[in-house]
Amino acid sequence: MSDSPERIKCLIIGSGPAGYTAAIYAARAELKPVLYTGMQPGGQLTTTTEVDNFPGYPDGVDGNKLMADLQKQAERFGTQVRFGMVTAVDFSKEKGGIHKVTVDGNTQIEAETVIVSTGATAKYLGIPSEQRLIGGGVSACATCDGFFYKGQDVVVVGAGDTAAEEATYLANICKSVTILVRKDYMRASKAMQARVNRTPNIKVMFNTEIDEILGEKVVEGARVKNNRTNETEVLDVTGVFIAIGHKPNTDLFKGVLDMDETGYLITKGKSTKTNLPGVFACGDVQDKEYRQAVTAAGTGCMAALDSERYLGSLM
Repeated sequence: MSDSPERIKCLIIGSGPAGYTAAIYAARAELKPVLYTGMQPGGQLTTTTEVDNFPGYPDGVDGNKLMADLQKQAERFGTQVRFGMVTAVDFSKEKGGIHKVTVDGNTQIEAETVIVSTGATAKYLGIPSEQRLIGGGVSACATCDGFFYKGQDVVVVGAGDTAAEEATYLANICKSVTILVRKDYMRASKAMQARVNRTPNIKVMFNTEIDEILGEKVVEGARVKNNRTNETEVLDVTGVFIAIGHKPNTDLFKGVLDMDETGYLITKGKSTKTNLPGVFACGDVQDKEYRQAVTAAGTGCMAALDSERYLGSLM
């Protein structure tokens, strides 16, 4: 361990749209933020080939370029962006207290404020063909990528409200949507199931799982299997949307910060304040409703403003 911990005003944990936007605002407020990227610099958007719905890019933008642009903007105002993983936290429970953080197991940092923007990770099926084709027709976000499948046939994997919402969204864009449900019933609410049933171009296949996604560089079809009869068939689709949930990246904060039953951090009212003074949360780590780059960026701005106001209240 380092003998003399570095002391900073504002530490940002995570480097997605929320983290970098927080850094831009914090740096402009002279908070001299230090941002640790985590093991996936840029977050989920770096797995997206084309981002078509982020303001300011009329022709769309590659996900990696968007995140590189946000990083450059944050650094332009003085943010220190460092590659590293926060491995332990010791947050103060007192207003004005100093929060202690360990990076990569041995670097000690003391921070007057901490902004948590560690995001969430989409759950995938775990089959090799799925992983190979992420960004080539496999997606975990219909509202992000659905536009690219306009007039085409797609499948949605999942049985809950998220799957039903994604399917009905896609039904307005795509020629047809097939929902693959592993069991013989959907877990979605009655209202969402009713919406699915009312939509003529949505088909639901029960007791059905993906056996393999076909194609080398882009999705060319999906081989599905009935888990009762073991019969297989190939669906002629160009897009596969996985809607089996997200896991917020909050294991580090269990027992420290308040979170809901699924692990999302709880913030107070319309703010980004957590249950501990001087610790704020923004982006997908505390938002399970919208999960969009632009909404994450908005809460990143809020977290920086909340951090600035908190520090001002100590003077």
